[in-house]
Amino acid sequence: MKTLLKTGYYSVASALLALPGMALAQGNVNNPFEMAKNQVSNVGNTAGVGTAATASLPEVIGRAINVVLGFIGILLLVYILYAGFLWMTAGGEEKNVEKAKTMIKNSIIGLLIVIAAFAITNFVLGSLLNITGA
Repeated sequence: MKTLLKTGYYSVASALLALPGMALAQGNVNNPFEMAKNQVSNVGNTAGVGTAATASLPEVIGRAINVVLGFIGILLLVYILYAGFLWMTAGGEEKNVEKAKTMIKNSIIGLLIVIAAFAITNFVLGSLLNITGA
């Protein structure tokens, strides 16, 4: 009886694993693999990498500044997570809790500065592009 149940389970599992292959065998109509391939091929153009040769100087500078500000934002997020970890593992020691609170406060101030810098650079570079007509 156990062998029969095992065989039944394996048969059902095999059939369920084969279903996506049968569904995708109908062609490229709504084939998720084809759709992913098409999206990946367009990523460069969407990100602006494919058009880098025709980009103006303010556009290139704006992209570079946005990348740098993005990395700084990621570092600040990691800093906040580290401060939260320190606070959680402080074990009630006031010195460690105060250190974690200070780190969180400083990282939030830094994050606000990065957001302001991002907004200012987007405004200034957008205005430059509108003025130059690029």
